Amino acid sequence: MSKSVLLVEDDPNLGMILQEYLQLKGGYTVKLCIDGVQALDVFKSNTFDVCILDVMMPKKDGFTLGKEIRELDEKVPIIFATAKSMLEDKIAGFNIGGDDYITKPFRIEELLLRINALLKRSSNTLQEEKQPDKYQVGSILFNPMTQEIHNGYQSQKLSAKESELLHLLCQHKNDVLSREQALIAIWGNDNYFNARSMDVYISKLRKLLKGDDSVEIINVHGRGYKLIF
Repeated sequence: MSKSVLLVEDDPNLGMILQEYLQLKGGYTVKLCIDGVQALDVFKSNTFDVCILDVMMPKKDGFTLGKEIRELDEKVPIIFATAKSMLEDKIAGFNIGGDDYITKPFRIEELLLRINALLKRSSNTLQEEKQPDKYQVGSILFNPMTQEIHNGYQSQKLSAKESELLHLLCQHKNDVLSREQALIAIWGNDNYFNARSMDVYISKLRKLLKGDDSVEIINVHGRGYKLIF
């Protein structure tokens, strides 16, 4: 069964182009709405696997719609799409409960990749919910509640930020964790100094995990990091 996408875009031409591309290239079933009021009614009467919400819309803006959707469904992935690129807007989107953020103009191929990644991450999260308090990272057991990693008979305490960063990487395992998302989630700001600080913590985590050759944190150029094992 194909995955279902709620696409909310007030530009009818762009909306139809995106709808057709996602259906033909992604194999998704796509419901297109042209404003937030219509979209909320459609969401209430249907089940969707992911929502793509334009932020600047008449009647009801995307952030308001996203907040209302999140109140109805805590888990459905939400991607905000907007012409704005201000940090405040990105923070607002994540605070509402958005999972990703794409700035117009964007390549349709990039949107499809982001949808695929979100759905894969959502599927991984459902599997991990059976044991949400611990993560098996290769031969290393990570407990975010106690902020400890265990390797055989040895255990090591992590700092708060090391634990938060490793937790995010585990939640995105084998997928890209964007630098921006990590910085906003942990540091609250993606400025230059926080970015350099995160690089230091990534280096620390690499040293902590080097006991297992099958585990690696790799750089994804221009995007972020990926924990693979």
